[in-house]
Amino acid sequence: RFIACPQLARTVRRCLQRGAGPGPRPLLLEFAPGPGILTRSLLDAGFRVVALESNSDFFTDLQSLENSLDGQLKVVHGDFFRLDPLAKGAVKPPAMSSDKLFETIGVAAVPWRADIPLKIFGIVPQQLERNRLWRLLFAMYECSSIYRYGRVELNLFISEKEYTVLTAKPGKSKIYQALTVLAQLGYEIELLHKEPWSSFATNLKNGGLAIPKTVRLPNDHLCLVRLTPQQNLFTGGLKPSNGSTFIFLVKQSFAKPKSRLTDRLNSWSMDNSDTLLKALEIPKNAAMCNLYPEDYKRLFEALQNSDMFAETLFHDEVLASTRTMN
Repeated sequence: RFIACPQLARTVRRCLQRGAGPGPRPLLLEFAPGPGILTRSLLDAGFRVVALESNSDFFTDLQSLENSLDGQLKVVHGDFFRLDPLAKGAVKPPAMSSDKLFETIGVAAVPWRADIPLKIFGIVPQQLERNRLWRLLFAMYECSSIYRYGRVELNLFISEKEYTVLTAKPGKSKIYQALTVLAQLGYEIELLHKEPWSSFATNLKNGGLAIPKTVRLPNDHLCLVRLTPQQNLFTGGLKPSNGSTFIFLVKQSFAKPKSRLTDRLNSWSMDNSDTLLKALEIPKNAAMCNLYPEDYKRLFEALQNSDMFAETLFHDEVLASTRTMN
């Protein structure tokens, strides 16, 4: 895991305080805090912190810190990226259910359009980073796991290359991807800070940073990114009940990102594609990588109202990919 160096703590604290009004700080769930360098800085800023830690060595030290405070810090044994595993049977620590976690920290579910019930902060491990981002997207579009409790806000350190993908513009066929469309449609994405890799330590035995290599994209920093779920995400025909179908419609659309939308619609047995595109005011020769995220949502909602469209087209892929993500 990556561990922030002490000089970075003040910067992170300022970033997380940005936009906060007067009064007590909101509850902040910090995952994989490690030795607690950032945790102490957040506590000094007045945040109430829940530290979710899976490493037994770090857990013991954090408990000592918890015992020295008057309820401002709560330490929980668990792994944020092993919440709600699909495997049957009893959940064994550090895996845990989100229901148990939220009950432990005293956060109740609120409606989707209500205020943010919880802020989460942490450094996303570079191993399987893309898979971890996908899993969060699945949970949001299905309102499952942490998103059963409302529009939980994420403040994550992610690699610069993944941030570049999340914020890519249509037409950039190499970096504008299904992940881009779904993230931009589902989240308000705000870059809080960019920090060079050299500002982070690691608990690897060889002391290396294991910086992921990339050819096409910049990757000289970790980016602190705020992902706030859009309040109006589930309006129109998009709902948590068909969220996974929408995800796979977008994913299948990017199987050949330069293919024409009309060809993709024909592959879905849409014999009235010209009429549909005219109603949506989308050019017939538009390529999949040229559509804006909002276009994909409008297209999906129009398909939902079409007699020719069947969600069973994506059923097998939905099941297979959900298992992979877990």
